[in-house]
Amino acid sequence: MKARSWVLGGLLAGVIGCGGGAVADAGVDADPGPAVDAGARSCSGLAAQPPDAVWTLAHGGLPRQFHVHVPPQYDPSRPTPLVMNLPGLGETADLQAALSLMSPKADAEGFIVVYPSSVDLSWNAGTCCGWASENRLDDIGFLRAMLDALEAGLCVDPRRVFATGMSNGGMMAHRIACEMADRVAAVAPVAGSLLVGCAPSRPIGVMHFHGTADPLVPYDGWFPGIPLQAFPSVPEVLAGWRARDGCGPAPVEFLRAGDSHCERWSGCRGGADVELCTVDGGGHTWPGGTPVPGLGNTTMAISATDMMWQFFVEHPLPE
Repeated sequence: MKARSWVLGGLLAGVIGCGGGAVADAGVDADPGPAVDAGARSCSGLAAQPPDAVWTLAHGGLPRQFHVHVPPQYDPSRPTPLVMNLPGLGETADLQAALSLMSPKADAEGFIVVYPSSVDLSWNAGTCCGWASENRLDDIGFLRAMLDALEAGLCVDPRRVFATGMSNGGMMAHRIACEMADRVAAVAPVAGSLLVGCAPSRPIGVMHFHGTADPLVPYDGWFPGIPLQAFPSVPEVLAGWRARDGCGPAPVEFLRAGDSHCERWSGCRGGADVELCTVDGGGHTWPGGTPVPGLGNTTMAISATDMMWQFFVEHPLPE
């Protein structure tokens, strides 16, 4: 898995280019500014922000960075939704921005998007993957500290904080749903899996995207040629979320377009929904995103970025 995922990073770098123009490095640490009352629905004393900046904080004895993209209509006095978008193994924050095309969506819809950088280009998502997992890095602690800094320096709506990610970043998005449901309203992993014990503090909305021909995180849960690296199947992962959220047993298909179809399990506790978008013949790719040769088909029949944003809009943190 590790070798193949480092190939992923190289392929992305070659196809997209370093940064792809999607996130600019401001070259300075951000001043978090005055604190924001997490229970408030208005902010005061906060400054305007540049459209793109790289913030840094110390956590666990390491400098941790996150790229912050603020939409042009951002008003430092009005609470604004925020999406964390986590890169995969061997992938940088810049590459994830270019792969998912989320910054233009943030500009169109008026939300902040944050691309956290992982350590050694890996997240501790449980049993996978890379240095962060092997060394049990406290990535959940880092992401909580990152949200603290963002909510102090930006006018973030605390009821509308969401998470997504690709591959190892998608695995981390699942872990966020398990362990940060008090801070994160809903998640939408892409091409990931759930690899930790999971007992969220409340029912949480989950929208999962996956291709049936994914060569790195297989849909049916096995990994050819590497018997020690196995993943739960996508149906198993979704069944687990339905059980945790107390959803109804029968899904309803709400979209069918080309090679893709999406189904929803509703009637869940706390207003949560569980949704699965399957790409028949889809690879280890971001639906509607930048295609990457060598990782299988990238469908253009649906846009994961567009669809997850609609899901997020419909699933704020309960009052």
